[in-house]
Amino acid sequence: MCGIVGYIGKRDCSDVLMDGLEKLEYRGYDSAGIAVFENGSIKTVKTRGKLACMKAKLDNEGKPLGCCGIGHTRWATHGEPSDINSHPHSNGRVTIVHNGIIENYAELKDFLKEKGYVFLSQTDSEVVACLLDYYYSERNPLKAITETVKELRGSFALGILFKDFPDRIYAVRKASPLIVGKGDGEFFIASDIPAFLKYTKEYILLDDDEIVCMENGKAQFFNVHGIEVSKEVHTAEWDVEQAQKQGFPHYMLKEIHEQPDVADKTLKAVIKNGVPDFSDAGFTDDIMRSIKKVFVVACGTSMHAGIIARYAVEKLARIPVTVETASEFRYMDPIVGKDDLVILISQSGETADTKAGLELAKEKGAKTLAIVNVKYSAIARAADMCINTLAGPEIAVASTKAYTVQIAVLYLIAFRMAFANGNITEEELKALTKEIEKAPDAIRNILKKEDECRFIASRLVNVEKLFFIGRGFDYALSLEGSLKLKEITYIHSDAYAAGELKHGTISLIEEGVPVITIATQESVLPKTISNMEEVKARGATVIALARKGTKFAENTVDILFEIDTELPDMLTPLATVCGLQLIAYYTSVLRGIDPDKPRNLAKSVTTE
Repeated sequence: MCGIVGYIGKRDCSDVLMDGLEKLEYRGYDSAGIAVFENGSIKTVKTRGKLACMKAKLDNEGKPLGCCGIGHTRWATHGEPSDINSHPHSNGRVTIVHNGIIENYAELKDFLKEKGYVFLSQTDSEVVACLLDYYYSERNPLKAITETVKELRGSFALGILFKDFPDRIYAVRKASPLIVGKGDGEFFIASDIPAFLKYTKEYILLDDDEIVCMENGKAQFFNVHGIEVSKEVHTAEWDVEQAQKQGFPHYMLKEIHEQPDVADKTLKAVIKNGVPDFSDAGFTDDIMRSIKKVFVVACGTSMHAGIIARYAVEKLARIPVTVETASEFRYMDPIVGKDDLVILISQSGETADTKAGLELAKEKGAKTLAIVNVKYSAIARAADMCINTLAGPEIAVASTKAYTVQIAVLYLIAFRMAFANGNITEEELKALTKEIEKAPDAIRNILKKEDECRFIASRLVNVEKLFFIGRGFDYALSLEGSLKLKEITYIHSDAYAAGELKHGTISLIEEGVPVITIATQESVLPKTISNMEEVKARGATVIALARKGTKFAENTVDILFEIDTELPDMLTPLATVCGLQLIAYYTSVLRGIDPDKPRNLAKSVTTE
């Protein structure tokens, strides 16, 4: 949530900051702003609205000229989107940008008011600027930061300018991502790597409560006590081209089309000698045999991937699996112990609730396995074991390719756990692995049916509500299809296990209401078809996603989308999901919505 950038070097700072904010706008687009040292003083320009509004304001008013500054794109938490609530925030001597939530801001604000501070905005962030100024009495920036950090409760990443030091940027983080980019005589701070990939692939990770001071072509790092620490320099595996649209009208469509290649890349990374092998991650057969129960802890799309995992692990490995929403898991006092495995799934590796769930699992002595798309993220580093998916940068807010590689990895885990526990033979393990290696081609076949997806979208564009139904793996996939559609089209959509229709939901079915039915599982196909006929009898418009050759009674299906794949039933979600993603994408576009930036949403949810 929210994007932070900062730059110090010899380039035009305003251009660098705006370029970085453009790469981070997926993290928030309620408002934007920059602050740049210009002739020894800090000039701030900020405005409500998307980055285009900020660009227009700079064009009209002129951009600040300088080589040192910070910028921000906001996802509003405290205070409505407005010019005043936009970042950067300043107290005169201190100017900051902030990502995160300060939980004790109200009591700090009361304290600062008693000291004579006046507040202009409704944000918790302005409190941080004033608190930094309060502790800046000795004109020692490092001491001001260390004292301030001790007072703050919650999550934060801060980029900080001190009026008296026009050749420095300070930054600090806790439970919110912030990365330092290292160029040739220049440094960057950013919430995510794509913000500075254009200039450098070298970066340094800040750990919680660590501070960086960047000046005159050098960077120094300090702990919360102000003691200097050494840091390792990493090299990003992503490149600039991966983080660009490459001719597609939206990042989301580009990322949907990348799925065959990233699935292939991810599968090859963990398949060795024809079988899944997670030994590089430390996830060995011995550990798998020791597990009595599996918990999957995740949020949103990643949680839906976990539901696929539940079906696969229980079906093949015969180990009980519980899937928990991370925000609930951390507060439900779960019965988790040393014989359990907790799988944490997060695209960014920084999801606040998932990270908290990881910490809870470790406290209770459980084994922890992270599945993330960012190699050196907080969750990746904190978990006992980590599998890095290879989706590359995912810019669109609505996750697509990250979900597909997540379920690919989870299927492979299910295969290997089944083998490790003696439920399948090595020959069966190899056979299952060979089947999943067909997934990239199966996905390509679905992507060839884009026109059919666009047609289905044209039938949904004006509806007010719709439903998804399915059974087994199809139900698990229905949850993701429904989420994808509602988050980028704003159409009310719900997903149900098809057998639950008669237990209340069918009362909502009336003439013309679309019901998208996923019907790829042969073992429950007759039951699913019965459910389709029930909603059809009540006037629903039935849109079916089914295997090629599936027979339906006359007039049961209004629109049929055929899944032409050799994948076994259990693995069909790897292909079918792409059709659901395309339907959601084209419905969004036809409704005049930007699918990359749906309202009220942001990528990488780092607040609770």
